[in-house]
Amino acid sequence: MIIRFSVCNYKVFKDETIFSFVATNYDKKTREDENVAHIESPSLRLLKNAVVYGANASGKTKLIDAFAFMRYFVVNSSKDAASSEEIDTDPFRLNTESELAPSSFELMFLIGEKLYRYGFEVTRKKVVTEWLYVQEKKREYELFYRGEDGVVSFDKKKFAAWQLIINANLVRNNALFITTLAQFNDELGIEVVTYFKENLKIISGLNEAGYKGMILSKLVDSDYKKRVMEFLNFADLGIMDVSRREIKTDFDDSDKVPQDIKEMIINDIQSQNLFTKHQVYDAEHAPADSRDFLMRKDESHGTQKFFYLTGPILESLMNGYTLVVDELDSRLHPNLVTRLISLFNSKEANPNNAQLIFNTHNSNLLDSKLLRRDQIWFVDKNMYGESKLYSLSDIKGIRKDEQFEQNYINGIYGGVPYLDDFINVRIDKTLNHENEK
Repeated sequence: MIIRFSVCNYKVFKDETIFSFVATNYDKKTREDENVAHIESPSLRLLKNAVVYGANASGKTKLIDAFAFMRYFVVNSSKDAASSEEIDTDPFRLNTESELAPSSFELMFLIGEKLYRYGFEVTRKKVVTEWLYVQEKKREYELFYRGEDGVVSFDKKKFAAWQLIINANLVRNNALFITTLAQFNDELGIEVVTYFKENLKIISGLNEAGYKGMILSKLVDSDYKKRVMEFLNFADLGIMDVSRREIKTDFDDSDKVPQDIKEMIINDIQSQNLFTKHQVYDAEHAPADSRDFLMRKDESHGTQKFFYLTGPILESLMNGYTLVVDELDSRLHPNLVTRLISLFNSKEANPNNAQLIFNTHNSNLLDSKLLRRDQIWFVDKNMYGESKLYSLSDIKGIRKDEQFEQNYINGIYGGVPYLDDFINVRIDKTLNHENEK
């Protein structure tokens, strides 16, 4: 589970921005058994989901971009293809100092009973600093620290193999030390990089292409398909069955197409032949037959999105992963989104403490009976283009039984656009222009 994520000097976040999943004592009596995972060792109370609100261009998506950048760089920085590339970071560019300064990222997370704190600072040219700590018996220990001079400090007796990697000059300036360790089969490196790759899932609610394969490749598994059908019935989509008709998609062994591109092409081809089955009724509305519908042609965009979204949601719930979704509610009914949030809050549906993080404009979710104050976050941008992230529990004087939705719409919590009387201004200008003719 994620405990805390922080980012500094990346896109719209000029100053350090902290996204915490530690449940506050302020809300301790509110939905404590449902919305909070109680971790025995180390002793923690962690939120199972969090929602981020904000005006257009305030930074909601940029926050998820920060998650995505950190994950991608940890997983891929040491690959040969990246040896001569610049690091794809994007510092805050509306300030003369920050645009030349490094961007910083840090994630605190659990692997079993081990609590890790890992982070790095990067410019487009190089990794400036990098660090990894582990907490044992309520005390934090440094596993390694990579300084601005490129020197990596660590326990040379405990991690003797690391020195061999450094002496062989295998750690590039534009690559992370942790990724390099994983590349050379170091146990700790593999553990941390695997966490980012497998346990942290980041998807777009606006484009299903990136996660179609999660469900398409597993429909042949009868147990998995049963779970999928339960999920579709839960959404009341009227679908009796889903089937995929195989198409040969072999690539020539001599081709040089990257594996991830191959998989995307194969998934797109297979999705073209995905069928749903619907009940047909006679004149008396008695079941008579069934009809096959082509998913991409006959089903609504909302149904298609929910079907493909079923893959990462089921995977997260089954394995206890953290799922981060940009625009989760796009093309989905508000009631359905509410039920999805409830799934992650549920002890029965979410026994492995998966987490759901998403952004939205849907104010219907601001229900004190669904979410606690510490699960509701806002992004607000000031006149200098700098975004600030804060939770509802950070605002003093907010009662747990308030009308969160109405207060948010009225601008009491911030995170909404300031809309001047621009409609009348445009009309006035148009009328004046017409009168001049």
